Amino acid sequence: MPGSHHRQPSALLRADFEYADLKRFDAVIDVRSPAEYAEDHIPGAINCPVLDDAERAQVGIVYKQQSAFDAKKLGAAIVARNIAAHLDNNFRCNAKGWKPLIYCWRGGSRSGAMTHILRSVGWHALQLEGGYKSFRARVIRDLETLPARFTYRVICGRTGSGKSRLLEALAVAGAQVLDLEQLAAHRGSVLGDLPGAPQPTQKAFESLIWEQLHRSDPARPLFVEAESKKVGMLRVPQSLIERMWEGQCLQLDVPEAARVALLRDEYAHLMRDTTLLYAKLDCLNSLHSRERIDTWKSLARAGRWDEFVADMLKNHYDPAYGKSMFRNYRHAELAQHLEVRDISPGGFARLAERLVKPVATTDEHG
Repeated sequence: MPGSHHRQPSALLRADFEYADLKRFDAVIDVRSPAEYAEDHIPGAINCPVLDDAERAQVGIVYKQQSAFDAKKLGAAIVARNIAAHLDNNFRCNAKGWKPLIYCWRGGSRSGAMTHILRSVGWHALQLEGGYKSFRARVIRDLETLPARFTYRVICGRTGSGKSRLLEALAVAGAQVLDLEQLAAHRGSVLGDLPGAPQPTQKAFESLIWEQLHRSDPARPLFVEAESKKVGMLRVPQSLIERMWEGQCLQLDVPEAARVALLRDEYAHLMRDTTLLYAKLDCLNSLHSRERIDTWKSLARAGRWDEFVADMLKNHYDPAYGKSMFRNYRHAELAQHLEVRDISPGGFARLAERLVKPVATTDEHG
């Protein structure tokens, strides 16, 4: 029959799935090795490897040194044992109507084996056609067009103005927020590493952005923080940063003393680990003289933290901010200025309510 070759097999989710299709499943299961999963995975997926990293390497060695047949025999035995362990330890309590989506690297034998066993039990398991590779291709395609669907309200302000805190308060107040620094596990400056939280890979960062954009409503504004092209070591997708540059800007005006207090709070871990702080300051040697960097180190060594932060704001952060804002963000000069005198959580919560309330009022009264 015409078009019959497009019929979807009952055990397969087509590679051209929509984001909403993922919500049909009770679980998304990544059966790749832990290292593959750590590099990137479908957001929300759990890792139930049928071959761990060492086992995968072992099968690869047998493939190269002996034969494909010997590698398949070894791999099949290991996969069978691991699936049995997952049945005992991870899936035992799932009800008969449980519906998981299973994927591996290319939608091949690893996810095929898991899907076959789970369907044999009676669960409604589906295998993702093309596996992670098809998901990754979807992310790349979508990130070229998704950002253009939204209008952006860009939170601007000099370093230490509480932009991230306002984004958090906006999310609590019901606004739509895309917090790139949170997704990137980085505060966006040379001192911005989060203690104990390494940055995700570039691919994982893009997957998290992809998910957040799909979860957002293009009919409502999306609040973002003014970022440069990179957040730490990660690149903001070009299509997204270009749309952000066109957004309506909201400028936070915060007194210097309050900015110093905010930064002291956010970078308290560096004040406890001056060796790490000095190493980060040395990264600025292409931008500042050795004398200035030594001055910052001396202030830190003496525990004169207010002076240290104030001097870094004056001689490093503020000049860099002025250059980048007016070069990139088209409407920075027309920004709505918001005076911030209360930097407590309650102060930012009240500011967020003021920003969200006009939108809600408009909706209520048509």
